[in-house]
Amino acid sequence: MVQATEGTFSIDGASLFTKTWLPDGPIKAKMIMFHGFNDHVDRYYGFFPYLAERGIAVYGIDQRGWGRSVKTDSDKGKSGPTARVLADMAAFIRTQLPSDVPVFVLGHSMGGGQVLTLASTPEYEDLIKQIRGWVLESPFVGFAPELQPSWLVVASGRLASHVLPHFKLHRPIPPEDVTRDPEVQASIRADGLMHEHGTLAGLAAMLDRTDGLSSGKFILSSNVKSLFMVHGTADKATSFDKSKEWFVRNEAKIPDARFKAFDGFAHQLHADPGKEEFYEDVANWILERSGTKGPKSTIEAHL
Repeated sequence: MVQATEGTFSIDGASLFTKTWLPDGPIKAKMIMFHGFNDHVDRYYGFFPYLAERGIAVYGIDQRGWGRSVKTDSDKGKSGPTARVLADMAAFIRTQLPSDVPVFVLGHSMGGGQVLTLASTPEYEDLIKQIRGWVLESPFVGFAPELQPSWLVVASGRLASHVLPHFKLHRPIPPEDVTRDPEVQASIRADGLMHEHGTLAGLAAMLDRTDGLSSGKFILSSNVKSLFMVHGTADKATSFDKSKEWFVRNEAKIPDARFKAFDGFAHQLHADPGKEEFYEDVANWILERSGTKGPKSTIEAHL
């Protein structure tokens, strides 16, 4: 039986919520995950228990400004500048390093853009060398056309972020744009931890990371050994085309690189009809790079 435990991770005055899913038997690999915008670690349904049943320990964190790491209204969406975001991520990853089993890092959506930024930041080369592989689920490398803001809105927001960095904007994403599953859509609407707000400074930093990735300004580390990028072709939140462009531009630099398009899938591959294929692909990819594929496990309902 999978052992799920909750805890906290303290860093620079913040106490961040964590959750861990451990296999009942030997740990074959570790996966450290970073969630997306307006999300939290408990919204990945059967994905993490499934990985744990396959022998992969999962370590998740509600990032600064999100989920149960929010203690007051003023905390909502207050993720900070990119330097703060990357420092939080690196410190959390280091809690599992060094490791006697391979360590992998997964980022979804906003978290995927953060993971790619981390893997492109020279300051963290010592950490990057210790990561066996990187998994990107629908990474935020560019906006899907449905959510693309005008250049005027982007420019005005960046300017305002310097004057009122903690001013909050309400940035809802329609549940229908992230999953085709009506049950999951209903659960999103009912989830009180999904506050749909971001500060001007946090949103500007996220846009800067996205621009750096899509433009090629951020150079992926030569120490990235393996990378698996997956994206749904019907994603209405982040751009499938921008993800594919990033992969094509960087593929030759990565010794072991794979891109998989999920035809007709929406933004949350882990919560879309047919998610079982995504679960298995990620587990198999990790275990193949850990020296074992391990036994298959039954995939439970997502809710």
